Amino acid sequence: MAGAGALGLIVLGSGSKGNAAVVVNRATGAGVLVDCGISKRQFMDGCAQAGFDPARIEGTLLTHEHTDHTKGFGVVMRGLAKLGCHPPLYASAKVRAASRPLAEIADLCEQRSFTAQDALAIAGVQVHIFPTSHDAVESFGFRFELDGDVVGYMTDTGLVTGAAHEALGGVRILAIEANHDLAMLHEGPYPYALKRRIEGERGHLSNDQGTQEVASLLHPGLERIVCMHISETNNTYGKPVRAMQAMLDQEGCAAQVSAAKQTRALSVV
Repeated sequence: MAGAGALGLIVLGSGSKGNAAVVVNRATGAGVLVDCGISKRQFMDGCAQAGFDPARIEGTLLTHEHTDHTKGFGVVMRGLAKLGCHPPLYASAKVRAASRPLAEIADLCEQRSFTAQDALAIAGVQVHIFPTSHDAVESFGFRFELDGDVVGYMTDTGLVTGAAHEALGGVRILAIEANHDLAMLHEGPYPYALKRRIEGERGHLSNDQGTQEVASLLHPGLERIVCMHISETNNTYGKPVRAMQAMLDQEGCAAQVSAAKQTRALSVV
């Protein structure tokens, strides 16, 4: 992971079929895993492609209990254990209680609780936790800080809470949800009730909503934007990138935009 910045971000998978990412302390090579809803093979292959040693994961964070964020924990934690790696898992008490995959790995790792507004130290990185708005028992996003470098991470939210907006200010790398194109959602095959859920205040951010939030967060130090949790049914990988880029061009911002993929790792530094 060549380039400047104390922190790096590896998105191993992002979308409705499975999510996982690693925030890397580039000085030490240690990492923080965010969610694990992908297979062990995709996890290990993605780490290898990004040049990250999975045995260097020093902690895992969980945004919420939905299975596309949790279903891979068992196989991945067992794989890490074979490497001599037993990272503690951090999740809210309500999320832990609601997640069967977490109950199944109770013997594999220590499980610790957090609440919104908590600050943690994992892998030498300061992690600040903020609430999001999703139809889970609780849901969260994260702000990662190290030596003045900052990564913001927010997916699975139907709106941007005040705490989330504040936490995402001044970041260098911003991973933000751009789940659906509203017209594609309305015209697509999903049942009406599911469409309402997705575009509701406890659903997912659209391309337009994600772009509007990024526009409100622009500052000279913003270098990279990653569009996250892109729907394969109600979006394309190009649509949110083009929306973000058009806004950046209009505002005269030189930040680069990427789309996180469902099955292909993306490294951002």
